[in-house]
Amino acid sequence: MKEFMALFLDYYDKEIIKMIVEKYNYSYMGALKKFLSSKTYKMLRNIELEMWDFGYPAIFDMWECEQITGSPLSSSYLRTN
Repeated sequence: MKEFMALFLDYYDKEIIKMIVEKYNYSYMGALKKFLSSKTYKMLRNIELEMWDFGYPAIFDMWECEQITGSPLSSSYLRTN
């Protein structure tokens, strides 16, 4: 499971950082720092949440919602109502 998580995080990190750089014109390191320090990334690293069920565009949406509202839970991918 450890190897799977490493591969999973590596793939998602690269794709989401690329999206942040392209959309918000951050430097690569700036985008990396923003993402790795987010609540969304903390959720992504939590094996029990099984975030691999979501594609990277959904994780990016959660991160964006967190930047706007302060919580990734405001994403339409996570809202229950």
